[in-house]
Amino acid sequence: MVSMAIRTARCVKRFLRESGKKIRTHFVIEAYPLTQQVYCMNDSKITIAPPEIIVKAGALALGVLALFLLVLTASEWKSMRFIGSGVTATNTINVSGKGEVFAVPDTGEFTLTVRETAKQVKDAQDTATKKANGSIAFLKDAGVDEKDIKTTDYSVNPQYEWQQGVCPANAGYCPGGKQILTGFQVSQTLSVKVRDTKKAGDLLSGVGSKGVSEVSGLTFTVADEDSLKAEAREKAIADAKEKADVLAKQLGVSVVRIVGFSENDGGYVQPMYMKREALMAADSMGGAAPQVPVGQNKIQSNVSITYEIK
Repeated sequence: MVSMAIRTARCVKRFLRESGKKIRTHFVIEAYPLTQQVYCMNDSKITIAPPEIIVKAGALALGVLALFLLVLTASEWKSMRFIGSGVTATNTINVSGKGEVFAVPDTGEFTLTVRETAKQVKDAQDTATKKANGSIAFLKDAGVDEKDIKTTDYSVNPQYEWQQGVCPANAGYCPGGKQILTGFQVSQTLSVKVRDTKKAGDLLSGVGSKGVSEVSGLTFTVADEDSLKAEAREKAIADAKEKADVLAKQLGVSVVRIVGFSENDGGYVQPMYMKREALMAADSMGGAAPQVPVGQNKIQSNVSITYEIK
């Protein structure tokens, strides 16, 4: 500030000499954010520009601020295009779409259960374990990988029987009954995955010969089901979009954007159940394996889409 004052004084004196006047000068310097003012006795006023670096810094700051505001505005505008964001749509239409894909199953799965009852837990466990291990050995020999055989349940439950008390002769009442422990039931359930569906019938018949109590939940699926679901969803969305375009044309409006979406899967495959008696009957009649056609599975997608209109 002092050096600037000296330079200013010199500038003023030079100005006076060149003008041919000889007067005594007195000046005051007042600093402002962007300019400095110099006042002389003759009321002359000289405006001194700020240093160049300050001008550049100020211009840079204004440029950065403008760029920030521009990016912020663009971001807010872009967010308005996302589903469910921005101003709530007041004029909407809702349409549904359906997509179906068919595929031949390449994987089968079923569960088998062994149940045995005995007076002692050990006796029931020994018998159940023997039958379960026999079934596992048969499955492995038939080509089922060990990783595709999994125990999903193992339980031991006491078995009771209600015993009514004996009524005394010529008595006006009978004593109450009570539960009597009669033994224990051991149950083991295995889940089996069959990667060669052509062997499904032979496997069902084979485990029946090993004394299993029940085979249940036989289903056939497609290993790469996710890609089929995506394909069905794509068809369902295309179906809904076509319906929306037709409806908008009939109503004389235009479709703006999607503001809502939901999806429900379909195509449940009904499992097959076979009791022990049916399995043993099939095995006793010459060991004929049941025919188990895999058919084809339907993967279905149902979507509901809400569109904003104008």
